[in-house]
Amino acid sequence: MDVIVDSSVWFEYFKGNEPFFSEVQKYLNCLSVRIIDPVIGEILQGAKNKSEFEFIKTNIQYVPKIVMDNLFEKAGEYSFENKLLSKGIGLIDASLIYATIQTDSVLWTLDKKISTFWMKSSNTILKTPGKTHTENGFQPGCLPT
Repeated sequence: MDVIVDSSVWFEYFKGNEPFFSEVQKYLNCLSVRIIDPVIGEILQGAKNKSEFEFIKTNIQYVPKIVMDNLFEKAGEYSFENKLLSKGIGLIDASLIYATIQTDSVLWTLDKKISTFWMKSSNTILKTPGKTHTENGFQPGCLPT
């Protein structure tokens, strides 16, 4: 099973903040992390300066991408059907949710709006801060395939 990491967690990772740095690194080492283009865009947009931008751009390219045809269109349809905009969830986050569901992955986010929606509507595991691996359905080490 793969983990799709939201930009909120990536920001903590690139700052070296624990426990995010260690946990993301562990999943990277296990080749379990996946990313979508909109999240890459958010991470690059959040860079504080040119040096940080180049560092992120150089390193994020090694994370395997989930490529889906018409991702934004399908995410827009999913968003409409689930009234995500009225819940404060925009198109990029809708694309993150949609990609996670379609790939039967685990979503790791710090976004409270996504977390609230996810907990009410999805059977897929959501990794949230402040929880142990077991409480989130994770076991120590690499995720099961």
